[in-house]
Amino acid sequence: MKIDIEFNSGAQLPMDAIPELARLAEEHGFDCAWGGEANNKDPTVMLSAIAAATTRLKVGSAIYHILGRTPVTLALQAAGLDELSGGRFLLGIGSSNPTIAKWHGQTLDHPLGRVHEYIEIVRAALRGEKLSYAGKYFTAQNFKMAFKPSARTLPIYLAAFGSQMTRLAGRITDGVLINMANPTEVRRIADEVRAGAAEAGKDPAKMEIICKIRCSIAPNYNVAREALSHALTYYALADYYRDLLGRMGFASEVDAMRAAWKSGGFHAARKLVTDEMFRSLPMVAATSAPQVVEQIKPYAEAGATRIILPYVAASDDIVGELRDFIHYWSPAMTGALV
Repeated sequence: MKIDIEFNSGAQLPMDAIPELARLAEEHGFDCAWGGEANNKDPTVMLSAIAAATTRLKVGSAIYHILGRTPVTLALQAAGLDELSGGRFLLGIGSSNPTIAKWHGQTLDHPLGRVHEYIEIVRAALRGEKLSYAGKYFTAQNFKMAFKPSARTLPIYLAAFGSQMTRLAGRITDGVLINMANPTEVRRIADEVRAGAAEAGKDPAKMEIICKIRCSIAPNYNVAREALSHALTYYALADYYRDLLGRMGFASEVDAMRAAWKSGGFHAARKLVTDEMFRSLPMVAATSAPQVVEQIKPYAEAGATRIILPYVAASDDIVGELRDFIHYWSPAMTGALV
């Protein structure tokens, strides 16, 4: 079991604070620092800063969306990050979602086929091949890197929670990145990923099962809960997480929140977040770091091989809170999860 951190989950962390926090995370035993992509600050810039400021800490994208850049562009970015980090880069890719697709003037359709082709092009480019790829969704003609990429096979992880996408992750990647899934769903996803690996003749035991669990620490539980309620509401209102939340037993809560949102806006929906949702979903509101450790144990037991902890600040002192959270952590706390 490895414990990781994600920077800038709430998009408010100043970029110039990243190098110091990354060095601190490395000192305190975190294995990897991840950066996500939506309408937040560019993850490639952030991951480059982390790679340049550290020597052991891995850097990972969780995730790059396939509609945000061409597969050739991503291959070039991935090769650069891997070279800058000395072989510490982990590449997380996802199919995007309808909202992000519209930001880029794209349409999200046929996600399985799109993901498959995208990853094929990225892998071929990273091997230094000259591309003559004409797929149904992506093409790349006469491209070849002007430099010799690393001989290292870059690990690729696919964001997934639906059955078809999770099996695809097992067949064509090194593991899965899971967001907003409770331990029961993590166990289901892990089983499907490993089944996909077996179908492709791969060793299921070598699949990485990577989970995100957002957390916030404050002297008062309700303050930490309030900080996390914004993220929880966002996912409840997102079409592409509706089925997942429904499978976890929150269909009626999601319907009520969506109705409140349509009539009264985001904060009207946020008022309907229940304590049961906090108890059952990967949102850990705590008053101490040891409480975070206790609440993430079920995810390790469900099959997670790597847990990412995006920290959500409960005050305006975003850098100070994150610094304190990292200081709380130690390799011994990670050992308590094994």
